[in-house]
Amino acid sequence: MANEGFAARLLAWFDVNGRHDLPWQHPRTPYRVWLSEVMLQQTQVATVIPYFHRFVDALPVLRDLADAPLDQVLALWSGLGYYTRARNLHAAAKLCMEHHGGELPRDVDALAGLPGIGRSTAAAIAAQSWNDRHAILDGNVKRVLARYHGVEGWPGTSKVERVLWAFANAHVAERDLPDDRLADYTQAQMDFGATLCTPRRPPCVICPIQSDCVARIEGRQDELPTPRPAKTLPRRQAVALVLRDADDRVLLRRREPTGIWAALWSLPQFDDEAAADAWLSGRGVHGDAVMWLDDVAHTFSHYHLTLRPRLHRVDASTRVADDDAATWVTRDDLASLGIPAPVRSLLNRLLET
Repeated sequence: MANEGFAARLLAWFDVNGRHDLPWQHPRTPYRVWLSEVMLQQTQVATVIPYFHRFVDALPVLRDLADAPLDQVLALWSGLGYYTRARNLHAAAKLCMEHHGGELPRDVDALAGLPGIGRSTAAAIAAQSWNDRHAILDGNVKRVLARYHGVEGWPGTSKVERVLWAFANAHVAERDLPDDRLADYTQAQMDFGATLCTPRRPPCVICPIQSDCVARIEGRQDELPTPRPAKTLPRRQAVALVLRDADDRVLLRRREPTGIWAALWSLPQFDDEAAADAWLSGRGVHGDAVMWLDDVAHTFSHYHLTLRPRLHRVDASTRVADDDAATWVTRDDLASLGIPAPVRSLLNRLLET
């Protein structure tokens, strides 16, 4: 086995140890592969599987996704986080209907030009859907290649990424990688990084490429890849208004089309109490809040947020729902709306009472 190439050894490992029964593999259509690849961005397989089933049950083919209202797409995605992925899926499906005959284009440049796909995801779709010979470079593959080749530097920099792309392309071009196994090799790389060449304490003693892995030879498995430079995330607070009417419905407002939780339905949110009070006063809501509810903490990629929910009872004479961006909801309505996970959790608890 030592004389075999990198790709051939990973394939042999995959045949015995890889994941062969993932739902997007049966059937492995371009649409299902694309959906899985987008869901798997920054999300683990075990978390994705139930969301994938729910999504394809509701929207089984690309045309269904393109025709679906954005609210339905966001509701199906709700809880997975990084909602830009869902909005991009929806936008890309519409572009495929308009410009690619209702199918995902096979050309990787055209794929990479669709919203939310990019170079590595395009390659993963092409390789898994059509066995096309393209290299991928997701987070797992970056870690494997950085260790195997002893690549210094944080992989998030363009300089280091260029080096890793060169190695990824070289391995996918190896002669002992059969043309009909590109889909398996692509899955093998992801499985290998996720289950064996793990971020911490990889079991190198059973690794099929240990004989010439620089990190293993030099005892640097915990040093490579070079970690991202430490950064302390700032902390922010906001006031969230929980407005309940006489029928115990709660008011939600659609957020702006860009920014955090873009286009999702959420509670009216303000930077401080003064801004919240001014908004309420302008809509005919006066008087003290009924109570402060428990804080809701959530961490985004670039800051920590603490939402301070303030409960108010309002009557029909207020103007809090006078525009198209606002709606009153009951507990039964929640499943059909795209709502941020921490807000949905708060609403589920509140509307049970």
